[in-house]
Amino acid sequence: MYKNSHFKAIIGLFAILLSFTNSQNIYAQEDNRFEISKNLDIYNAIIKELEMFYVDSLDIEKTVRTSIDAMLRTLDPYTEYYPEQNVEDLKFLSTGEYGGVGAMIRKTDEGVVITEPFEGMPAQMGGLKAGDIILAIDTFNVEKSPDSRVSELLKGVPNTKLTVKVKRPGEPKPLTFNLVRKQVVVAPVTWYGVRGDGTGYIYLKSFTDKSTQEVKAAFNDLKNNHQITSLVLDLRNNGGGLIESAIQIVNMFVPKGEEVVTTRGKLKQWDRTYRTTSEPLDTVMPLAILINNESASASEIVAGALQDMDRAVIIGQRSYGKGLVQAPRELPYNSNLKVTISKYYIPSGRCIQQIDYSHRNAEGKAVAIPDSLTNVFYTTNGRPVRDGGGIRPDFELEEKEMPTLLYYIMVDPITFDFVTEWTLKHPTIPPAGQFDVTDEDFEAFKAYAKEKNFTYDRQSERAFNNLKEIAQFEGFLEGDTIFLKELEAKLQPDIDKDFDRFKQDIKDVLGAEIVKRYYYQKGELLYTLKQDPTLEKALEVLSNPVLIEETLNPPLQTENTAEAIP
Repeated sequence: MYKNSHFKAIIGLFAILLSFTNSQNIYAQEDNRFEISKNLDIYNAIIKELEMFYVDSLDIEKTVRTSIDAMLRTLDPYTEYYPEQNVEDLKFLSTGEYGGVGAMIRKTDEGVVITEPFEGMPAQMGGLKAGDIILAIDTFNVEKSPDSRVSELLKGVPNTKLTVKVKRPGEPKPLTFNLVRKQVVVAPVTWYGVRGDGTGYIYLKSFTDKSTQEVKAAFNDLKNNHQITSLVLDLRNNGGGLIESAIQIVNMFVPKGEEVVTTRGKLKQWDRTYRTTSEPLDTVMPLAILINNESASASEIVAGALQDMDRAVIIGQRSYGKGLVQAPRELPYNSNLKVTISKYYIPSGRCIQQIDYSHRNAEGKAVAIPDSLTNVFYTTNGRPVRDGGGIRPDFELEEKEMPTLLYYIMVDPITFDFVTEWTLKHPTIPPAGQFDVTDEDFEAFKAYAKEKNFTYDRQSERAFNNLKEIAQFEGFLEGDTIFLKELEAKLQPDIDKDFDRFKQDIKDVLGAEIVKRYYYQKGELLYTLKQDPTLEKALEVLSNPVLIEETLNPPLQTENTAEAIP
C-alpha cells in the first residue's frame, strides 16, 4: 500500500505527463494543419503563376496530374489517383466487370491491334479476331489514335450499339462488324477439372466479388460429381484483389470462427480482425496451394493463412511479398484515390511485406527487407515461418531462369505477328491439351525472325563492351588483345545458334500463343499444364499422405534432440 503522499505525487505526475502528451499531440496536429495549409497555398500560387506567365501554353490538367503522380510515387506503388475518366478502371479491380466489347488491345506501328478477344464476349461473338487492326469506331477514325482513346470508344453502357471497322491480315478490304456492348465479366476461375488420380484442380486468376462463388461452385462440382480426394488451388500469377474474397475462400477449408487476418494502420478505429463466419465445405481433404513470385496480396493471405493453420501444403516459389491493404477514397469531381491504409497480419502474427517503402537508399529507391532481418513465427502445429519476403513454400521449386532471348521473343510483336499469319493457314488445331508445335513450325518462326531483322538485347555483349571501355581507359589494351577479340567473336549474335539453344522454350511460347487464338485463356492454361513441374510436384505430394502428415505435423524436438543436431 502506497503512503497517501506518495500516491498523490504519482497521480499528480501522471496527470502532468498526460497533460504534456495531450498538449504535444494538439501542437503536432496544429503544426500538420498549418503545414498542409501553407503548402497548398504555395502549390495553388505556383499553378496560377505558371498559367499566367509561362512562355508556352500549359495543359493544366496534365500538369497537375503529373505532380499528383510524382507525389504518390514517393509513397508506394499501390497508392494511385483515378480521375473521373478512369474511375471505371478502379471499379474493374474489385468487380472484374465493365461495359464494353471484351477485348484486349495494344498500340503498334500499324495502329491499335486487338490482341485478345474474351471468349463469349461481344468482340469474339461478333467475329473480331486477334490481329485485327482497328480503323474506325462508329464515325471516329482511330488509325492514328492512342490505345487509350480506342479503349474509351469501345467501352460504354451495356446494350448500346457500335460499329467497328478493321483491317484483317489476309483480307484485301477492310471488314465492318456491328456489335452490341454488354457487361463484360472476366471470370476469376479460368478453368477447373481433374488432374492425376482423383485430384481436383482450380485456377483462380483474381479475387473479385465473384471469386468465392465461382471457387465454391467449382469445388462442389469436383467433390460431388467427380469424387475428388484431394485439391490443388492454383494462385500463380494472381495479383490479388478483395480481402473479403480471400477470407471467404479460406473459410471454405477451415472451421467457423477462425482468425484469418488482422489489419493495422494509422487510424486505430479502422483496425480490424477478420474471422471465418460460415460453416466450411471441407476441413479434412488434402489441399495444396500453388504460388510463385507473382502471387500477391489476397493470394498471399489465402496461402499464408492456410499455411499458418497447417491446413494446406504450399508448393512453388516464394510469393511477391505484398502485405499492404488499400481502400478507395472519394475525391471531388467524381475522382478517386486508392490509398494504402494498413498492413495485414496472418494468423501466426507475421506480416509478409517485402519492400520497406518508408526507408529508401541513397538513390531514393525502396529496398527489400533482407532475410537476415526477418523474424520467426510459428504455425498452429509449431512449424517455424518467417515474416517479410512473402510466403515461403513448404516445397520450394527452383524457378527456371528466363534467357534474355526468350524475354524479347515474348514481348516483341514478332511472335504475335507470326502467329497471326500462322492461323490464316490453319483453320483448326487439335484440342489445347493435345496440341504441339512442330519442328517445321519452329524453323518457320526462326526464318520469320531473320526476315524481320529481329534483334534482342544481349547482356553478355553489353557487359563485354563495358569491360572493353574500362580496360582501354586503364591501359590494358595496349598489349596483346587476341583474347578479347576471340571473346568478342564468340559473343556476336547468332540467331540460328541462340534459337536452337532454347528451342523447347521458344516452342512453348509459340504454342501458348497459338492455342490462345483458338481456345482463349482456358486453352492457353490447359496447354501450359501439359508440362508443369509445380503441378506435378503437387500431385506427387498429395498422393503421399505420410509426406503431408510429416510436413504439417513435424515431430516435436526435445532439448536433447535439438542439442544433438549439428
